[in-house]
Amino acid sequence: MHRYIALKKIVELGSFTKAADVLGYTQPAMSQMITSLEKELSIKLLYRSRYGIRLTIEGERLFPAIQNTISQYQSMQEIAKEIRGLDSGTIRIGTLSSISCHWLPQLIQAFQEKYPNVEFILHQGDNNSIPEWIRTSEIDFGFVNLDVLLSASETRFIKEGEYRAVLPLCHPLANAPYVTLEDLAKDPFLVIEEGSLSKPLEAFRQAGLEPSVRLRVHDDYSILSMVETGIGVSILPELVLRKTNYKVAIRPLHPVVTRKIGLVAKGNNELPIASKYFIDFLFAHIDELP
Repeated sequence: MHRYIALKKIVELGSFTKAADVLGYTQPAMSQMITSLEKELSIKLLYRSRYGIRLTIEGERLFPAIQNTISQYQSMQEIAKEIRGLDSGTIRIGTLSSISCHWLPQLIQAFQEKYPNVEFILHQGDNNSIPEWIRTSEIDFGFVNLDVLLSASETRFIKEGEYRAVLPLCHPLANAPYVTLEDLAKDPFLVIEEGSLSKPLEAFRQAGLEPSVRLRVHDDYSILSMVETGIGVSILPELVLRKTNYKVAIRPLHPVVTRKIGLVAKGNNELPIASKYFIDFLFAHIDELP
């Protein structure tokens, strides 16, 4: 199983050396494991070149089965931990940047006070990548905008949050009581990528407006920096705008635009015990979340 995990990490990182550092092996030990696996399977799995590492055609055919084997092994390990009690475990979460910054730190800290040996692995993504990671067993559950989520095994609503207009401080509406979509459609617009559907762009569409999109970025805080320099205006979730030092004007939208933050997860029978405990802990502390 260590050889399968090593192969998966090499493919993810595209490097024997980087994978060895992450897994705590030497580079020769990683090479030996892959050579041993290739010999056992009588298949060459990887191409090595000065451009990096990639799967062979045979390796690409076999790789999904290897991923599934790793997932089943991890599930077996979690069941064993459940039988022994929650002394340890790994919680793999897909998360949006605003959740990473403003929900997870306090939740993880409080949870680890009760279960100090539980490890967290966070994958930051969007409303398309997070459900896909659940499908491929990269993560156990994730936080998404339920308004733009296409499909999922299981979803649960957590909280609703508003979007805000974000403007340069020199903008004529920087001190206005509110900003309309019509106002924002007149300026260069910066879009936060949320997946297959952007909630702000959908709001413009429903209002019969077409903003002048100049830039699309996955990172909320990159957009804030660009608005600060005067490149354009944007619409961001209110949660993103907490504890920020960017010199921008943040104004309410009229009409209000909201997002429904929810949790998408594997089926309950597939969830590791540590993730079940954390999800229960999350919903028991919803009122404490901003």
